[in-house]
Amino acid sequence: MLPGKLYDEIKVGDEQLTPRVTVTEGHVLAYAGVAGDFSPVHMDEVYAQSTVFGGRIAHGLMGLSLTDGLKVQSGFFRDGIALGWTWNFKKPIQIGDTLQVKFKVADMRIPKSRSDMGILFIAIELINQRGEVVQEGEHRLMVPRQSAESREAVQ
Repeated sequence: MLPGKLYDEIKVGDEQLTPRVTVTEGHVLAYAGVAGDFSPVHMDEVYAQSTVFGGRIAHGLMGLSLTDGLKVQSGFFRDGIALGWTWNFKKPIQIGDTLQVKFKVADMRIPKSRSDMGILFIAIELINQRGEVVQEGEHRLMVPRQSAESREAVQ
């Protein structure tokens, strides 16, 4: 049995909290290498102390990447196809912050072109250890439906 729910097993209002991750120096260095973003606010403590952040911060897009990874680790959804993100950066992510994702299925629909799949509109918050929402937005995810035979058997 594959982990996670199929579209037909999900309903609007379903919510989940994910596992947590603590952002480390290693995360920031690895992300800088992968993304090619070596901005001093991420890499140079002396420079970063002179900014509004008062010290080094994690890359904003690293927060989005961690969000997606934590969502996957939750095991809630069957493997899906990302259709897009609408995303806002609310507060900086500090090295040492412990992050968790809270997500809620806000809407659902079946596309006319793919009756074997369903689209979920997922409201997501990335929350630090102080309960502050550091990033938030919506993820549109296409997930498999039950087979037509399975759907007919249930009805």
